[in-house]
Amino acid sequence: MLASAHDNELDHGPASAAHSLKHGLDRYCALTRTPKPIADMIRFVVGPDGEAVPDLKRKLPGRGIWITASRQALDEAIKRKVFARGFKREVRIAADLPAATERLLERAALDALAIVAKSGHVVSGFAKVEAAIGRDDLAALIHAADGAGDGKRKIEGVLRRQMDAKTHEIPVIDAFTSAQLDLALSRQNVVHAALLAGPVSDTFLARTKRLQRFRTGFSTATAPTQDAMTAPEN
Repeated sequence: MLASAHDNELDHGPASAAHSLKHGLDRYCALTRTPKPIADMIRFVVGPDGEAVPDLKRKLPGRGIWITASRQALDEAIKRKVFARGFKREVRIAADLPAATERLLERAALDALAIVAKSGHVVSGFAKVEAAIGRDDLAALIHAADGAGDGKRKIEGVLRRQMDAKTHEIPVIDAFTSAQLDLALSRQNVVHAALLAGPVSDTFLARTKRLQRFRTGFSTATAPTQDAMTAPEN
């Protein structure tokens, strides 16, 4: 049945009302021809110049196709000429489409972090982060990807000691460099930060989860325990 899915289902999703009620907002992956939640997918459209364009906000006009949101799936879709088959026309594929898609996902997450900073829902600096651990509104820890391992281990040790059973609820993110964190937070030499709970923080967590899924195929955070980044993206 999946193999015979209608073409318009690639963009509009399964037509079955029973399926929609059961699975929510699903779309067919143009590569695997299986339905998946849109949170696990990336929509692509064809731009005016005939080139495939990632539509991260799912708002660009025109017919679209959906690909499972991982770099591996996108690479495979390009290799198997899924875009031309899905759009039923010649589609130009930029040589750096996977890398460009990752950059857009990264930019979206960092833009959300900048909004978090403006709202006052993040603190940075080793001492301030250490002091934030144990707060009821602690939502996540952030480490620069290029930061020293000693600082990360010390902070995560404090997290384990102070929060004990709740440690698994706190994601630890190391998806961005110190330079990227500096720009997003409008501060210098950011290596460690603590994210505080709030709607803007939920958006950042959701976008970071999406970025990590694209990079690795999994939505896990670099944490002492399991990932807790389950907030929907706004």
